[in-house]
Amino acid sequence: MKTKIYIATHKKIETQKEEGYTPIQVGAEINEELPYLKDNTGDNISKKNKNYCELTALYWIWKNTSEDIVGLTHYRRFFFKNILSKQLLKIKDIEKILTRNDIILPNKVHLDITIEEHYKKYHHIEDLQKCKKIIEKMYPEYKEAFEKILKRKSLYAFNMFIMNKNKFNDYMEWLFNIFNELEKTIDISGYDEYNKRIYGFLSERLFNVWIEKQNLKVKEMVVLNIEEKRGKQIKEYLKTIIKRDKKNT
Repeated sequence: MKTKIYIATHKKIETQKEEGYTPIQVGAEINEELPYLKDNTGDNISKKNKNYCELTALYWIWKNTSEDIVGLTHYRRFFFKNILSKQLLKIKDIEKILTRNDIILPNKVHLDITIEEHYKKYHHIEDLQKCKKIIEKMYPEYKEAFEKILKRKSLYAFNMFIMNKNKFNDYMEWLFNIFNELEKTIDISGYDEYNKRIYGFLSERLFNVWIEKQNLKVKEMVVLNIEEKRGKQIKEYLKTIIKRDKKNT
């Protein structure tokens, strides 16, 4: 069995020494070259990075790799075994976890408003509504999952995951079929630079829809930002746990 975790980055980073982790430069086609694996070789959409964010790395992984298990982390965010651990999640632990689960995901982010309200507050809600129409037409069996997700106040964020490559391929095909249709219907030329990252933002929501419909057995793991102080993150993590537990009581 071969497992590889890709680290999406747009800048030089401190190389992670954990076996099985490989940095991949996103947007390599339109940015200064870095000494890493690049997303602009083979079948790729590297030039779309300003709109697709880390999805240009995911697309490259989908089209150009053949590992049994794949995952994506970020240059600053990684999966850890627990909140106190100082070591990235090891490949042997990943493989063991996935014998009992379908996918490894970050602990959910809990919001004060629904996912739909949150998207409307920070982005262009009509883009999400267009995704719904495309799903109703192309994948009507996902309509119920889409509506459920938008009403929730928590989601798996960051487009981070680890799962079987065949399952990942299925997700990528579903997602890009939707986005290929969406690209035909929207004009983002008037969007500010932040909202031009539209496909990255939409994919975070749609990933949750896909997970819901697939009824996957999820193993949630701690994600820590290695650029932030650990003490601050522990406090934020505990706040999240308290908020989650209050909602469940």
